[in-house]
Amino acid sequence: MIYKVIGMMSGSSLDGLDIVYVHLHEAAGKWNYEIFASGCYDYTHDLKAKLSGAINLSALDYQQLHVNFGHYLGERVNEFIEKNALQHKVDLIVSHGHTTFHFPAKKLTAQLGDGAAIAAETKLPVVNELRAMDIAFGGQGAPIVPAGEKLLFADHDCFLNIGGIANITFNNGQKIIAFDICPANRILNMLAEKKGLPFDDDGKIARAGTVDDALLQKLNALEYYKLPNPKSLSNQFGTNTIIPILENSKVDIHIAMRTYVEHIVVQIKNAFKLQKVEALSFADSATPIFQLFATGGGALNSFLMERLKLVLDEINVTVIIPDTNVVLYKEALIMALLGTLRWREEYNIMNSVTGATRNSIGGALWLGTEA
Repeated sequence: MIYKVIGMMSGSSLDGLDIVYVHLHEAAGKWNYEIFASGCYDYTHDLKAKLSGAINLSALDYQQLHVNFGHYLGERVNEFIEKNALQHKVDLIVSHGHTTFHFPAKKLTAQLGDGAAIAAETKLPVVNELRAMDIAFGGQGAPIVPAGEKLLFADHDCFLNIGGIANITFNNGQKIIAFDICPANRILNMLAEKKGLPFDDDGKIARAGTVDDALLQKLNALEYYKLPNPKSLSNQFGTNTIIPILENSKVDIHIAMRTYVEHIVVQIKNAFKLQKVEALSFADSATPIFQLFATGGGALNSFLMERLKLVLDEINVTVIIPDTNVVLYKEALIMALLGTLRWREEYNIMNSVTGATRNSIGGALWLGTEA
C-alpha cells in the first residue's frame, strides 16, 4: 500500500515551516519512504514574534492566533502543491503545529495551527494534535518521533535530532528509550539575533569565542539534567531559564555562543553516559562503537559537529550525518508517517518512550474533502 502524504513541522527554533511530500510504502509491516518534494517557508518577523509571544496572549487572542496560523499553514500547503504540481496527488496532510504550552505534569500540551482551518483551506484530510492522546494517558507527549524512526530507519540504533530542542533515541531492538536532552538551536538562534543574524552560520560566532568555565558549570548544574527519563522540555525552559543565565553572565556574545555549544555537546555526551547499561546491549564487543544518526538544523552547524564528533569519539560513538534532505526534513517526514498510522488507526505513540499508561493512537482527523 502506498500513501501519498504531506508532512509539516514547525520547530521550536522558529526558523520556519518545513514541508515534505512523500510516498510511504507499507508491505508486510515494513515501511519505506521516498521524498519527492520538500521546502522550508521562512516566517516573517511579525509571525515569528506572534508565535514566540503566544503564551503571553489573552485566551481570545491565543485562540485567534491558533485559527489564523491554521489558515496560514493551509495556504502554505496550497502554495507547495501548486509549486510542485501535486494537484490530485495528495491523500493526507499531517501537521505537527507549533508548540506553545507543554506541561505534561498537568496533562497539558498545546500546538498552534487549527486542523479545521488547514482542512478548509486545502480541501483535503488533515491530521494534527499528535501529542494530545499520550498526554491524556499521563505521558510526556514527547519525544514522538521514535515510532517513526523505528519504522523508517530500522538499520540504525541511536538517533539525535538537534532542532530547537535536542532529543535522543536509543533502540536496542527490544526497548526504546528517548528523551529531550537540552535546548539547542532555539538558544543559538536567539544569541545570533543579538548580532542581527537569524542563526550562527556554520558556527562562525561560536568558533571565534572561548568557553567560560563558570558559565558552563552553571548551565550543566541545572536540575533538569539530573532527572531520569522519561522527560521532556518546554520552550519556556530555554527562554525563561537558559537565556537569563546567559544574559546575567554579562559575557561577550562570542563567549556565550561558544559556551552554549559546549553545553549542548556535554549534555549529549552525558545522555550516552546515563544510558550506558542500555547502550551496551547494542553491540557484542567489549568496547562497542555506536553509530549516532544525527539530523536537524544543528547537524549542518560545522563547528557544533566538529566539537560533538571529537567529544563523542572519547566514548566510542561515531556521528553519521545523512543526506541533507533527511537532515532537514526528517521530522516532517516522520510526522507524515505518524499521521498515516493515525489514518490506519494504528498505534503511533510509544508509552515506553513517553511514560504513558499505554501506547496510543494520537491525532485528530479533519475531513476537508467533500462527501
